[in-house]
Amino acid sequence: MIQTVQGLIPPAQLGFCHSHEHLFLANGHPATLNPALRIDDYTATLSELEMFQSLGGQAIVDAQPLGCGRMEEELAKVSLQTKIHIVASTGFHKLAFYPANHWIRTFSTEELREVFIHELTKGMYVGTDSHLPKEYINHKAGLIKTAIDEERLNDPEKKWFAAAAQASIETGVPMMCHTETVEQGMYLADLYIALGVSPKNIIICHLDRKLDNIEAHKKIAEKGCFVEYDTIGRFKYHDDESEVEMLKQMLEWGFADAILLGLDTTRQRLKSYGGEIGLDYMIESFIPLMHRRGIPQETIDKFMIRNPAIAFSKI
Repeated sequence: MIQTVQGLIPPAQLGFCHSHEHLFLANGHPATLNPALRIDDYTATLSELEMFQSLGGQAIVDAQPLGCGRMEEELAKVSLQTKIHIVASTGFHKLAFYPANHWIRTFSTEELREVFIHELTKGMYVGTDSHLPKEYINHKAGLIKTAIDEERLNDPEKKWFAAAAQASIETGVPMMCHTETVEQGMYLADLYIALGVSPKNIIICHLDRKLDNIEAHKKIAEKGCFVEYDTIGRFKYHDDESEVEMLKQMLEWGFADAILLGLDTTRQRLKSYGGEIGLDYMIESFIPLMHRRGIPQETIDKFMIRNPAIAFSKI
C-alpha cells in the first residue's frame, strides 16, 4: 500500500506521478536563504495542480520534510479538493534549512526516530518550524525525506541517518535522499543498506544535476536502489536533450525499472507563481522530447506510473 495524505491506497491507484515536487513551502527560514523557497499561496498551488490534473496528472510526491516550511494542512486540503494523490514527507532536510536553535539539531537518534514514526503511523506534526513536535493532524506522511551535504557527510555522529533508517525498517516506508553530488549518493545508499534498509526502499535524487559521471548512477541502480531525476527544464545545469541522452544510456544498461522523474519545483518553476515552467512541463515538453528521441511509451509509462507505484509502496 501507498500512504497518501488522504489515506492508504493500492499501488495501482497512484497513476501518473511526479516523484519529486514542492507544492507548498512556508515563509520561514528556507526563504531567507533563497526567496524561491517560498510557495505559500494556496490558490496559486491549487491552480497549478488543476492544470496538472487537466493534462492527466494523478499523483505528486511532496518532498518537503517537517520543521523547514512543510505546510501539512494545506497538502491535505488541496489533495481533498483536487482528488490528486499526494505523498507527504517526514524526515529532515539540509541543516542549513533550520535555524541554529532548531530542535532537529539537538534531538537524539531515538527522539528523531520517534518523531518520524509518529508522522508515518499517527499523523503529521504542525508548527514544527518554531515549536517542538506536539500537536498533530490525522493526515500521515508516506515518505522519509533525508538529505546529505558536505556538512552532514563530515559529521561523525550520523544520528539523523540512523534515525531515518530505523523508521524505514520499522514501518516499511521508503526513503528519499537529497544529494548534491553522485559521490554523496553512493555514500548514502551504502550507509542505508549497511544499516539494514532494503535497497528497494531507497530513492537517491538529484543525481542528474551533473551528467559527467553516469557510471555512478549505474552503480547505485545495481545496488537495487531507485534513481530519481529532477533536473528537467533546469537549464542552468544542462539542457533537456542532454537529460534524454543520459536516460537512454541508463536504458541501454538495463535500468528502466529503476528510474523515477520529477521537476523539483520552486516558486521560480511554477507557472501559477509567475515561474519559468509549470507542472505541465513534463507532459507538454519533456515527454514529447523523449518520444522524439526514441524512448517508447511503454518505457515512459514505467518512469511515470509503474515505477512510482513500486517505489512509494511500503514493503
